[in-house]
Amino acid sequence: MNITQCIKTRRSIRKYKPDLIEHSIIDSIISAASYSPSWKNTQITRYIAIEDVSLRKQIADNYTPPYNSQIISQAPLLIALTFLKGRCGFERDGSYSTKKEDRWQMFDVGICAQTFCLAAKEHGLGTVIMGIFDEDGISHLLRIPEDQELAALIAVGYPAIEPEAPRRKAVEELLEYR
Repeated sequence: MNITQCIKTRRSIRKYKPDLIEHSIIDSIISAASYSPSWKNTQITRYIAIEDVSLRKQIADNYTPPYNSQIISQAPLLIALTFLKGRCGFERDGSYSTKKEDRWQMFDVGICAQTFCLAAKEHGLGTVIMGIFDEDGISHLLRIPEDQELAALIAVGYPAIEPEAPRRKAVEELLEYR
């Protein structure tokens, strides 16, 4: 599959088959995602692969709204995407490099999240990136170190459905030449 086909056919998948995912496949996806660009090559993104059913159930039942809970409950894998704080968008002395201050951190994690999802698609896996959850609760449950911040959750599995592509805006609406 070429990259354009991968981009155009990737969907947010919210229903999964119960099939487990081999660790070698997840390792390959993370290896691909590690090539994502980052601010001054800081490579701040980290991944926690949550396979344990009881741990995923705790997250689904106690730390996410019902629509995300349903997804997490039946996905065979949940990735907690974290990042190392205070490195991206900063100078060595700790000052901000731009007016964007520490917002570059989330930008870099977003690039990694999309690269992860595209690499997963290449392996026949579906994903959905979730951003609405109890960040403090999940961070405590997963014992995320103080120097890291939870940015997103990504459900991963073999798709049980193949949703149609939503309507896309025309290039003329998205692009402006000056």
